[in-house]
This record gives sequence, structure tokens and C-alpha cells, in this order.
Amino acid sequence: MPSSITTLPNSEPQQEGGLEDPNASPSPSSVDTPEPSPAPVEEELDEGELGVGNQGDHATAMRNLLATLEVKGRAPKTGYSRDQFGQRWKDIDRNGCDQRNDVLQRDLHNVDAPKGCKVLSGVLEDPYTGTTINFLRGQDTSAMVQIDHVVAMADAWQKGAQQLSAERREQFANDPLNLLAVDGPANQQKGAGDAATWLPANKAFRCQYVSIQIQVKAEYQLWITPAEHDVMDRELGRC
Repeated sequence: MPSSITTLPNSEPQQEGGLEDPNASPSPSSVDTPEPSPAPVEEELDEGELGVGNQGDHATAMRNLLATLEVKGRAPKTGYSRDQFGQRWKDIDRNGCDQRNDVLQRDLHNVDAPKGCKVLSGVLEDPYTGTTINFLRGQDTSAMVQIDHVVAMADAWQKGAQQLSAERREQFANDPLNLLAVDGPANQQKGAGDAATWLPANKAFRCQYVSIQIQVKAEYQLWITPAEHDVMDRELGRC
């Protein structure tokens, strides 16, 4: 069965994760994700968004983990390509189903997968926009739901993944913790942005979003920039 994300309860295009179906032919939609233009992340906080109760314990745990991450500037993107992160959608948990369909089965409900693996349809409660999306597999419809690498591969490459082994980078690219089924246009807008340049429009998900990034960066010994640290710390204060 697909793995679960171990954060608070509640997918990126081919090059960063989202459109490619391992059983499909290449399509015109399989293009490189552009680097996002650096832009300040909004700091407004709606009244009533501050978390209470057990979310305070979660925020404390995430802040403690955040404090273990190295903080410094990003390295050059020299040498980066999607191929540096190994096989796309590799069945790393060896359950007979590729990671793309594993994530669709995990994150969608009312899933139709008649042969047990390939998801033909389902319903996504999109964490990035807060909207409901009816997913239907097909050349003109699959891109409505993409699989995002929460920590983008290009971002990881510039913050420590260059030093990882090829096997470890492949693990990163297919780790269920770092993969989410999301709204396609929102994923395209994010591109390879980090927390300092892009956050989900759905403010209720931002605490979980930065928590996933912190956990992934800790697991793979990736660093963060000062601006990234400040945004993560701020959003944890709003959990």
C-alpha cells in the first residue's frame, strides 16, 4: 500500500514530478518547469489562523528540526538535469505499482483503479488551492492533477543534492514523503520555488507544507537559505 505522510492530518510536472505516466508516450505537455521569478511571499495573516492545542506541539517539534538544518546561500545550478535523480516514478517500495499511481491512490478518494494500480479517475481535495478536482486519466485531462515534489529537485540540487549518491537522489525523487497530488496549474506556478518564493494559496495548508519541506530536507541533509528559514519559522508560528 502507498506510504502515508507523517505530518498533520488532513503532484509538479514531469521534470519536477507531475505529468509523466510511465506507461504513456511522451506528450507536448512534458516540458521543463521554468525557474520561478523571486517574489516576496505574502505575510498577511487572517484573524483566527493561529493554531492551538496539539498543533503547538507539532510546531515545536518542527522548529526543533528546523534548527538542525544548515543555513546558507544556494549553490549554482550547474550540472542539474532531471536525469540526475534517476528513474521516474520508480517502484521503490516494491509493491508492484509505480510511485505516481501510488500517490494518486493515496491522495485521491473515490478512486477507480480496476486493475489495482493505474488510476483512471478519482476526486482530489487539493491541498494547494483548497478546491475539489475531478481527476480523469487521459491525454487532455491528466494534467489537471499533477504530482509535486514538495522540495523541488532543482532546489534540492542547489542545496546539497549534488553531493548525494545517484541512488540517494533517486530515493529522494520517489520518496512518498516528498510527493503530493495537487492542482496542475498551481504546481506549474510553483515551478522549482522554495518556501521563500512560493507558498500554497490555501493558507490552512501552509503549516503542513513547510513541515514536509523541513522533514525532507532533514532526511536528505539539504540546507536552506536565510530567507527560506525565516518563512518556515513564520509559518510554524501560525500552525
